[in-house]
Amino acid sequence: MNGLVTRTLECGMPLVVESIPGVRSVAVAWYVPAGYASEPEQKQGLSAMWGELLNRGCGDLDSRAHADALDALGMTRSIDGGSVFMRFGFTLVGARLMESLPMMVDMVRRPRMDEESVEPVRDLALQAIESLKDDPAQRASLKLRELHSPVPLNRTGLGTPETLGTITREDLLGGWAVRAKPRGSILAIAGEVESAGGAGAIAKKLDELLKGWEGGAAEPVLAAPPARGSYHHIEDPSTQVHIVLAHEAPREMSDDAPLERIVSSVLSGGMSARLFIEVREKRGLCYSVSQSYSGERDWGQCSAYVGTQPERAQESLNVLLAELRKVEHGGGTEGVGGAGGITQEEFDIAITGMKSRIIFSGESTSARAHALASDQYKRGRARSLDEITSVYSRMTLKQVNDYIQRRQMGPMTIVTLGQSSLKR
Repeated sequence: MNGLVTRTLECGMPLVVESIPGVRSVAVAWYVPAGYASEPEQKQGLSAMWGELLNRGCGDLDSRAHADALDALGMTRSIDGGSVFMRFGFTLVGARLMESLPMMVDMVRRPRMDEESVEPVRDLALQAIESLKDDPAQRASLKLRELHSPVPLNRTGLGTPETLGTITREDLLGGWAVRAKPRGSILAIAGEVESAGGAGAIAKKLDELLKGWEGGAAEPVLAAPPARGSYHHIEDPSTQVHIVLAHEAPREMSDDAPLERIVSSVLSGGMSARLFIEVREKRGLCYSVSQSYSGERDWGQCSAYVGTQPERAQESLNVLLAELRKVEHGGGTEGVGGAGGITQEEFDIAITGMKSRIIFSGESTSARAHALASDQYKRGRARSLDEITSVYSRMTLKQVNDYIQRRQMGPMTIVTLGQSSLKR
C-alpha cells in the first residue's frame, strides 16, 4: 500500500509526500504562484523570462556552476510557466534527495537572474512569439483561450514584443520576490522517499532550509471572458484549415467531473471513439480530430480540434458540431447509442481506458508528483491512486446517461484559421 502524507510546513506551505514501493527514483513538483495571470498588465512576459532565468544560476553559483552542480546530483529538471503557477520539476535517485533539497530551495528563494543572462533570455522570449507564425494550430488555440477563458487566465503567457522590451533585471528580481511566497505554493514529492527518512525527515529538513521564508501571494481576480460564445476567423494563406472550439464543463471539484471525463473518452478516446469514426473514418473529412476535458479549481471547459483542407472545412465543422450536440441531448450516433445515449460497449471501453491511464500514471514518479500538487491546488487535498480508481469502479452506465440528459454545453466559442471564414 502506498503511503500518502500531507503536512503543513512552518512557513505555511503544504507538503505532500507519497512513498511508492518498487521504484528507485524520486520526483519533486514545486508549484510557486508566479504564473502569467499574475503579471502586471504592462510587464506581461515576466513568467516567460523567469522560466529560463531560474535555470541559470542561484545562490553562490553562476549559470555554469549551477548546471554542473545539478548534473553532479544526477538531477533532471524542468521549469514550466502556467496561468497560476511556475511549476518546478526535479527527478533524481531517491538516495540523493536530502542532499539535493538545498539546491532546489536556492532556485526558488535565491535565483541570481544575472544581468548578462537577461538579454539572451529576452531574445528567446521574442523568438517564441515569432515562431507562432509557423504554428497555425497554436495560434488558433491561443486565440480561443483569449476569447473563452476567464480574464486574466486568457493570456498567452508569452507577453508581447512591447512588454518584453520594457522588462528590466529589477523587474524580474522584484517581481519574483513578490510572487515566490510560501502561502500559495505547493510542494509534492513522490517515489523512493524511505532512504531520506520518510515524510517526517523531509519536512524537518525543509523547515530548516525555509526558515525565514514567509508571506503569501495574492491570487488573480477572475473576470468574465471577453467574447465567450462568439465566432472568430483568422485569415491565413495556409492550405490547411484549423478549427478549434470550447464550451463550458464542470469544475474539478464537481461530482460531475468524472462523468464528464467518460463522455470525453467516448467522444475522443481512441480509434473507436465517435469523433474519429464520424468525422475522419466514415467521411474522410480531416487528418486530425480530437476533444478533451479540463477541470480547473474554479471552472471547467471542453475543447475540440479539427485539422482539415479548405474544401472539407465547412462539412468538418458541421459534423463536429452535430456529434457534440447529440451527446448534449443524450443521443448517440446512428447505430451507436441511439436515443439512449452512451452504449454499454462505449462505457466499458471508456472505463477500462480511464483505469489504465490512472495505473500507468502511477508508474512515473514525475507524473505522480505533479498530479499530487495539482490535486492539492484544485481540491485542497491530494488523493491516492486507489481513491481515484475507486470513483470509476463504482460508476455505472446509468449514472453517465443520466448526466448527459442534464448536461449543457453553454455558450460555444469557435475559432477558425485558414483562407476563408466558415458558417457556424
